[in-house]
Amino acid sequence: MGGYAAYVWSSYAIALVVLVANVMVPIIQRRKLLARLARRQRRERRQP
Repeated sequence: MGGYAAYVWSSYAIALVVLVANVMVPIIQRRKLLARLARRQRRERRQP
């Protein structure tokens, strides 16, 4: 790679991290939202 291997592999690593984050962040946010909605629903059921 003509002495640029560190830059090439680090750019691959950064791209991989970004791609994984693009998949994981919405999944985590969805779980948090569903948990928050479930807590709200339980709280509303308890209060008359």
